[in-house]
Amino acid sequence: MSSASFTPADADFEARVRDSFARQPFMATLGASLGAVAPGTAEGVLPYRDSVTQQHGFFHGGAIGAIADTAGGYAAYTLFPAGATVLTVEYKINIMAPGRGERLVAVGRVARSGRTLSVVATDVHAEAGGVRTHCATASQTLICILGKGDGKGMS
Repeated sequence: MSSASFTPADADFEARVRDSFARQPFMATLGASLGAVAPGTAEGVLPYRDSVTQQHGFFHGGAIGAIADTAGGYAAYTLFPAGATVLTVEYKINIMAPGRGERLVAVGRVARSGRTLSVVATDVHAEAGGVRTHCATASQTLICILGKGDGKGMS
């Protein structure tokens, strides 16, 4: 998934990421799931449901932003040490095409993993009939918090 090569600080990063995702009520409310996870990358998947659309039947911009934020956050989190937590500091999203199809697939890729701040780029594709349309791109800054929070992931 990623063109860069990263070595995770925690060998058990994938189980930690998946456990954290499973404890996110908002992702459950949206019906989202976590796809592929690798060092420096994570994939979020959001199936089409009427409850995540806007008045024209496209995926709502807020739903596109939420799945992008989650994929990017977990991409950064794959490289954090055990016991750390991750928070989004900021993100910007450009929606370039209507999100229409059976699902959204967001792939976050770490551009830079720092001791405290990480920068991630996330591409979101709307999938319809097996064809993916690049509908949004996000850039995101995340913070690694050591020894605070629950140590169980995104907050």
